[in-house]
Amino acid sequence: MTSKAILTACELDIFTILAQMPRAAASLAEEKGCDHRALTRLLDCLVTLDLLVKEQGIYRPTEQGELLSSGHEESLLPMAMHMNHTWNNWHHLTEAVQKGENPAMHRGSEFEGEEQKSFIEDMHAGARRISRNIAREYNADSFQRLLDIGGGSGAYTIAFLEENPHMEAILFDLEGVIPIARDKVRQAGLEARVQFTHGDYYNQELPRGCDLALLSAIIHQNSPEENLDLLSKIYRALEPGGRLLIRDYIMDEDRIKPAGGAMFALNMLVNTRGGDTYTFAEVEAGLQQAGFRRIHAIRTGAESHGRMDYLVEARK
Repeated sequence: MTSKAILTACELDIFTILAQMPRAAASLAEEKGCDHRALTRLLDCLVTLDLLVKEQGIYRPTEQGELLSSGHEESLLPMAMHMNHTWNNWHHLTEAVQKGENPAMHRGSEFEGEEQKSFIEDMHAGARRISRNIAREYNADSFQRLLDIGGGSGAYTIAFLEENPHMEAILFDLEGVIPIARDKVRQAGLEARVQFTHGDYYNQELPRGCDLALLSAIIHQNSPEENLDLLSKIYRALEPGGRLLIRDYIMDEDRIKPAGGAMFALNMLVNTRGGDTYTFAEVEAGLQQAGFRRIHAIRTGAESHGRMDYLVEARK
């Protein structure tokens, strides 16, 4: 109930409007074309959740509520909107558990328009801090060109290029995603060092000429067979001696840690055809089959209580 109340408020963009100008329920209902009584009930609920403050009938966001406003510099609204899009898929969890997949699933790679934009903006919001941390910790001094596969908003491309001034990059993603990435990279002042290439890694080969490849939050979207196909394409695309860096949830052998990864496996069950969270042994086996060697974990994510920041490195 709590989740849906917040998601509905985000879908109506209530936090953005009230952050710009606090107002009474009647004024907001008129602007949004909502039923006055019903909207008041939602606003009052948001007050009890410490997302809004109500003073003499006027509503305004709390500090937490402002994070769900589009105007906040660290806005979580895109993340909430993506969760709103996946809500219907989670509705079919029972059926997915019974049948092994969600028959009503809308796959993320098929997102278009605002739905796709929300997904990419969500990924960018989640990647802002972790991308900088990873780029800072990983020694990329010896690499000249990064291939960011499924690079989304370009958060990792930006982080690696800022940390490594000598480096250039190719950002590879779907055609509809590239304008979003180009805009983010331009804002960072790095467009001259990035080549943007659109394509679908399920159906075509990857750009060549890079000595470092990044696969960030990708393998969980795929079945083992799809991952093997993708890893083989990366192996063919990389320069000899090149490295592949995989960032994702990596599960322990019992598949119950990290806890976030166990829950995320269900998220993949209802939102993809064959996606999952994988153990290190499963990832290692796929990499070996694709031809990679010297496979090892360089970050386990233990310090961050199981966020999706486990790093696996492999060499061609």
